[in-house]
Amino acid sequence: MVEEKKEMTTGKEEVAGADTTPTREKLIKPVPQDGIPRRWYALHVLTAKEYEVCEKLKWGAKQKGIEDWVVNALVPKERITERRGGTSKVVEHKCFPGYILVQLPEHPENYPELWALIRETQGITGFVSSRRNIPTPIPDEEVEGIIAIMTGEEEAPKPKLEFSVGDRVKIIEGPFSNFVGRIEEINVERSTLKISVEIFNRTTTVEVESWQVEAF
Repeated sequence: MVEEKKEMTTGKEEVAGADTTPTREKLIKPVPQDGIPRRWYALHVLTAKEYEVCEKLKWGAKQKGIEDWVVNALVPKERITERRGGTSKVVEHKCFPGYILVQLPEHPENYPELWALIRETQGITGFVSSRRNIPTPIPDEEVEGIIAIMTGEEEAPKPKLEFSVGDRVKIIEGPFSNFVGRIEEINVERSTLKISVEIFNRTTTVEVESWQVEAF
């Protein structure tokens, strides 16, 4: 599945309360025992409309009486602790902005009502990895990894910082905002940077978080 990093919104939402991590039972509904094999598929949707599209898809399936064909619709996300302004907040971060995962009967193109629902639901722009109108399912192990992250059973891999030692950057937030300097050290675990800047004609090293800088 293609991963997109950029989006118009931040892709992060503050979590109210400490016990909001869903259990697997609450997150995933059981598949009906009707003999129809189900697979997971990725749908490309309008960015910032992921949750809305999930609800529209499930509501539309219920209206058509085919809710058993849209068993689960998920926005892949993870919970992270973000520190800004001296305070820590738990936020939910979309793993793949602009995509949702849906559990459908295998070969959904062979189910006319389901196919029409997906094509008609506002905000959906198409299947990922579709070949000649034949959607390609997402490998089960990949989906299982995403679910494990969403339920807190596994930690998400730490993102790779898009900076290197020696890069020239501009600090855009915090007490050193608008200062320009070079990266002297990177702490991947803490996602912090030590930057050499000139203050009052003296070279000083300051430490900032990665989100506080941009390439210059």
